[in-house]
Amino acid sequence: MSVECAPCGIPAGYKQTEMGVIPEDWQLVPMGLLGSFTKGSGIRKDEASSGDIPCIRYGEIYTHHNDIIRFFNSWISKEVSTLSKKLKKGDILFAGSGETKEEIGKCVAFVDDREAYAGGDIVILTPTEGYSPFLAYLFNSPIIARQKASKGQGDAVVHISHKVLYSIKVPLPPTVAEQEAIAQALTNADALIESLEQLIAKKRQIKQGAMQELLTGKRWLPGFSGEWDVYNLRKFVKNFIVPMRDKPKRFTGDIPWCRIEDFEGTYLSGSKSNQCVDNETIHTMNLKVYPAGTLLVSCSADLGRCAIVSRPLISNQTFIGLEMNENVSSNLFFYYYMTSKADELNNFSSGTTISYLSREQFEELNVFVPFDKQEQTAIATILSDMDAEIAALEEKLEKSRMLKQGMMQELLTGRIRLV
Repeated sequence: MSVECAPCGIPAGYKQTEMGVIPEDWQLVPMGLLGSFTKGSGIRKDEASSGDIPCIRYGEIYTHHNDIIRFFNSWISKEVSTLSKKLKKGDILFAGSGETKEEIGKCVAFVDDREAYAGGDIVILTPTEGYSPFLAYLFNSPIIARQKASKGQGDAVVHISHKVLYSIKVPLPPTVAEQEAIAQALTNADALIESLEQLIAKKRQIKQGAMQELLTGKRWLPGFSGEWDVYNLRKFVKNFIVPMRDKPKRFTGDIPWCRIEDFEGTYLSGSKSNQCVDNETIHTMNLKVYPAGTLLVSCSADLGRCAIVSRPLISNQTFIGLEMNENVSSNLFFYYYMTSKADELNNFSSGTTISYLSREQFEELNVFVPFDKQEQTAIATILSDMDAEIAALEEKLEKSRMLKQGMMQELLTGRIRLV
């Protein structure tokens, strides 16, 4: 049981600082006292694929990496490397520029023994104090990130200099052993996250391959032998629903009014912005309501984006609603089928700057599918099960990321001690 200081509520063994409560044996240290700062040297985009020597450009720090450099995306020639900044093992690389204040100052640790280089707009800290992987986690922690963001300069492009980074104070455990223990715990969390990301990518590739086989008739499922054939889409759709041009003038009621931004997964049930209309507005404006089960297909710009309506709703003109003939068609099968035909829909569309498919063009579409609804359903079930497995993994991934954030908050402030 911890003993608290009665007047201030600070646990025994901890102290109040300008950075918050930290262990008594931790120190607040300006970042500049942990080592020396240098700068990377410019590597142009066309030079980033000129050879076989690894390098990192500033934008890659916040688009491709988390805390520690584990791979490289850019490779330069020997000639280019002579004009660049060679890295030392243990260097901390900060993004000196970014589009937002959240991006600038993000850093990664270089922990390789191999030869590698840093491009321009990168600020490099070569530590003389502290364990490099730990420092990278610490410098990216929320408490430090907020300091960096508050000191960013510029509007369209935000910058941060080594002079600014020098003055930022960080809470530092007293021993390298404790720093290593914290870094190892966070590295283990990263390993779990990376393994889940790789597994999800693999499952998506498997699903894509299954779609290419099952939705083209290249592979038949056991128990089905009926021939696939070319049919007009009208054979499977009993009603093509085209929304009205006018946008509702008021959003009151309980019938969602949806846009493409509301699409998230196979089914669509509401508006993320909580925009809804009432029956009076629907009647007055003669708005078209999609019944539950309607397959929405994007008919403008992002063609082939689909969702199945799970409750009556209304949309803007981005979509056409396909009310499927349930006697001969599975709406879930046609969800996957139309999604897989995005490229063909774009080629079939009219319009120059913005692709568009009219109701008449949808009615003229031919589809190569099995006429047997049971076979359609069996194919859709396989793909739906794959989606469910991917969704479960994505949920696990999100929880793992949240767990890591919680660990950073506890470990990098000393609330939990590992040694």
